[in-house]
Amino acid sequence: MTRIPPRRARTLAALAAGALLITACSTTAGTGSDDAAPDPGTGHLHGLGVDPADSAVYAAGHHGVFRLDGGKVTRVADRYQDTMGFTVTGPSTFLASGHPSPADPDARSPHLGLIRSMDAGRTWQTLSAEGEADFHALVQAGDVLYGFESQSSKLWASTDAGRSWDRRAQLPALDLAAHPVDPTTVWAATGTGLERSTDGGRTFRPDTAAPALVAVEEPRSGLLVGLSADGRVLTGRDGGPWTQLGRLPAGGGATVLTAVSTRWLLAADSTDTVYDSRDGGRTWKVLHRPATGQEHS
Repeated sequence: MTRIPPRRARTLAALAAGALLITACSTTAGTGSDDAAPDPGTGHLHGLGVDPADSAVYAAGHHGVFRLDGGKVTRVADRYQDTMGFTVTGPSTFLASGHPSPADPDARSPHLGLIRSMDAGRTWQTLSAEGEADFHALVQAGDVLYGFESQSSKLWASTDAGRSWDRRAQLPALDLAAHPVDPTTVWAATGTGLERSTDGGRTFRPDTAAPALVAVEEPRSGLLVGLSADGRVLTGRDGGPWTQLGRLPAGGGATVLTAVSTRWLLAADSTDTVYDSRDGGRTWKVLHRPATGQEHS
């Protein structure tokens, strides 16, 4: 009988338990790089961003990080990790969270914690909270990094680039927004409304004038852009009126919004289609549409 060392046994048990959590985040598990299996595509998308090094668009989904360039979609470094909470923080520098691919032989935990890439997603380094945190939203605001940790439903804050964390308010957030000019102000889209904190995420109060939003961005200090579940793109300020700028072509099922600037917006919906706007959300074009049979992977 082969005996498994206690430490390895604990790791294997954690990975087995984590498979259930990964399944909860993804309706179809990743297949690794098995050439015999059909490519699962991007899977459900959780993040979009633009690398300032070359203005390339990147999409993070259940089956890896993808570069979208000239109509071509390429999985970066053939990595199938379930990439959540994705954000671009500098040239070729990405932050993310999520889960390893179930086919990854080197996986040590079902939760990646906070990971960083400094070569546009080709390689990743663990910064903190491996085995503990599953961030579904990450936003950098000056020297403060905010993350929404999905298991505890708490906002975490870091002032040392994500190496250590302070646990703050608990709330049902779908997305976060903050701006370097005023990093103590944090916005949280909840799907049924918008919450605002003015003390760095320690407490929140509802913005009663805001519509129900699934995603929110603050491309300029005090200026908010939001996305409703039915695909409406709206803009407003704290306590003020909100106006509709435009609408995603497919209408309902909106899930992701990223403001590269006040005019350049990226969005995705539940079909994993990626949209691009260069006029602040008034008009949109399809940047990527998944192949038939790959939707909702």
